[in-house]
Amino acid sequence: MNTFRFKLEPYHGSSTRHTCPACNKKNVFVRYIDTEKQITFPKNVGRCNREEKCGYHYTPSQYFQNNNYILPKTRETSFPSNSTPETIQSISFIDKELLYESQRSYKYNNLFQFLCSQIGETATLELFAKYKLGTSKIWDGATIFWQVDSNGNIRTGKIMQYSPKTGKRIKHPFNHISWVHFRNKHEDFKLKQCFFGEHLLNEDTSKPIGIVESEKSAVIAAHFFKDYRWIASGGKYGSLNTSNFKILSDRKVVLFPDLGAFKTWHRKAKLMKRYGIDIRISEFLEGLSKTEKLPAGYDIADYLIEKLTPETKYSTEQMIKQNPALKLLIKKFELVPDDSLKEEITLNFSQRKQLKL
Repeated sequence: MNTFRFKLEPYHGSSTRHTCPACNKKNVFVRYIDTEKQITFPKNVGRCNREEKCGYHYTPSQYFQNNNYILPKTRETSFPSNSTPETIQSISFIDKELLYESQRSYKYNNLFQFLCSQIGETATLELFAKYKLGTSKIWDGATIFWQVDSNGNIRTGKIMQYSPKTGKRIKHPFNHISWVHFRNKHEDFKLKQCFFGEHLLNEDTSKPIGIVESEKSAVIAAHFFKDYRWIASGGKYGSLNTSNFKILSDRKVVLFPDLGAFKTWHRKAKLMKRYGIDIRISEFLEGLSKTEKLPAGYDIADYLIEKLTPETKYSTEQMIKQNPALKLLIKKFELVPDDSLKEEITLNFSQRKQLKL
């Protein structure tokens, strides 16, 4: 089994994310730690998560070299060259009763209210049940995105607040985001995140997997494109790392990065391909941004919600008539939302040219 003495500090709340020494942005800098607790690195040894806009990365090996520090050869990354299974002792789980108790009071849930206004109450209830979404009392109407792994264990719950009118996250006067394991003050909690929606991957292994960044985007995409299993990494980096690649083996996977994250996820795709994953990456939003002014972070859910009128959200044919670009997306990645269109637009993966990574 591989051991990794030096690695990026795991996320345990905002106290583990710092101000970047290069771009001075708060809560984006991850420091390196010594798992043997023999060396304490200076505060500038770490990596900025703003890879495109900053790119600062000062590794332990660079620090040792710059300071003439001699150390036996060791790996400095937390990502192994070959995936190793997690032991049950290395992961903490949340009591399932907390999940069950949260699956109520949907009429007060802001995200539920927003989705009802877009796709109707019946469809929204189905999505909330499918993804086991909950309601939190931390902020009025906040949503809990439970991370349930493929074995049915609850790793944690990500709590976020949304506007019931726009469906956008509330970030002022502060960023409304928290975690169940943090709020419930579990002592010695060993967090190991999994993909949001991972519990759905065992239901039909023949379906390809679509991976997006945000949990909300996975839920919305699942309504429109039912021939995919939609999961979320929980952020630009999030759960998209080698320790979670095993769950994707022997499956067809397409990455749908947010606008501005394509380069980062393209590198991830290269790594995933080396692990034998049948992987491709969508350039749909990148192409769309060349003709339309879109903000950084714009994602596939934004496109589906903002570009379609309420009337067309219930009819695939009308959706495509109003937005021809959507049909190109459907054709390219087999996003088949309606059985009536399958004969026309479904193509076999083996018949299409694979993306060169």
